[in-house]
Amino acid sequence: MLKQVICAGFGGQGALSIGKSIIEAGMAEGLNVTWSPSYGPEMRGGTANCHVVLSDEPIGSPVFTRATGLIAMNYPSLVKFEPNVVPGGLILVNSSVVTEKVKRDDVRAYYIPSTDIATEIGNIKVANMVMMGAYLAATKAFKVETVEEMIKGMFTGSKAKLIPANIEALHRGMECIK
Repeated sequence: MLKQVICAGFGGQGALSIGKSIIEAGMAEGLNVTWSPSYGPEMRGGTANCHVVLSDEPIGSPVFTRATGLIAMNYPSLVKFEPNVVPGGLILVNSSVVTEKVKRDDVRAYYIPSTDIATEIGNIKVANMVMMGAYLAATKAFKVETVEEMIKGMFTGSKAKLIPANIEALHRGMECIK
């Protein structure tokens, strides 16, 4: 199993966090992982992306040019990285922000209203977890329980109150794929 995923968006949309969540879940299930972030100096509002590799074998390099998946939180990210997805690959688009459709017909594309769902849940910051749920449902890369436990481990102490919203966001994202 080898998954090479690009997570991209504006700083503050949670693109880097999606990538970190993917590798955390992969590590919890015994996979080899890499996470390579890239972002502009302005962070929030600037561009941000990361390249993630999940593999059941040792990873030779965290660098890749052909992705098996793309999670695009904004239109510039879709335009920039859509050509890098292999035929048969997966593209998840934040349709709350991106009104354009994927131009290719040789990939699996899903349009996830992640920002709208996060707003319905009451916390815009969970839009990334909506996309994580969509990725999980589309790829079956790891178990739902693994991600739920990861969320519980991420939010402790005074942040524990964020667990229910993040778990709801995860499940709402999964429902978008079914």
